[in-house]
Amino acid sequence: MKRIIVAVALAVFAVPVSAATCAAQSMDKKLAGAAEKSFMKKCEADAKATCEATAKEKKLAGAAQTSFVKKCIADAVGS
Repeated sequence: MKRIIVAVALAVFAVPVSAATCAAQSMDKKLAGAAEKSFMKKCEADAKATCEATAKEKKLAGAAQTSFVKKCIADAVGS
């Protein structure tokens, strides 16, 4: 259990910070309505794929992987 907690803590602090969140990019592009919804959906899907790949690289599994991916996506989306 200690290993999982330590792995999650290390993973959270090792997440690369992107230049801008999906929400910030959407605002910069002045998107609204269907265009904004489509952009956010694609951006979140891209973030999920990236976060899952990063979790796999870090060899996370189980609760540590779930926690890492959830936080990583939230940070990338910015909501």
